[in-house]
Amino acid sequence: MGLFTTLLTLPVAPLRGVIKLGEVLEREADRQLRDPARVRAELAAVDESYASGHLIAEERDRYQDELVARLLPPGAGGLR
Repeated sequence: MGLFTTLLTLPVAPLRGVIKLGEVLEREADRQLRDPARVRAELAAVDESYASGHLIAEERDRYQDELVARLLPPGAGGLR
C-alpha cells in the first residue's frame, strides 16, 4: 500500500514542497518581526524621527502602539 500511495501522490509532491517552504518562510518572518531587539531599534528610530520633527505626536503614538503590539503574543488583543 505504501508504494501505491506514493505513486498516486507523486504528482502533488512539488506542491507539498512549496507549501512547506511557505510555512518555513512565514515562521522566520514572524520571528524576525517579533524580535525584541529589532522592535527596540525601531522604537528608537521613531523617537528620533519625532525629535527631529519628521513625525507629529499622533504619528509617533501610532507607530509606537504598532511596534509594542508586535511584542505581544498573537491574538492577545490591542493596547486600547
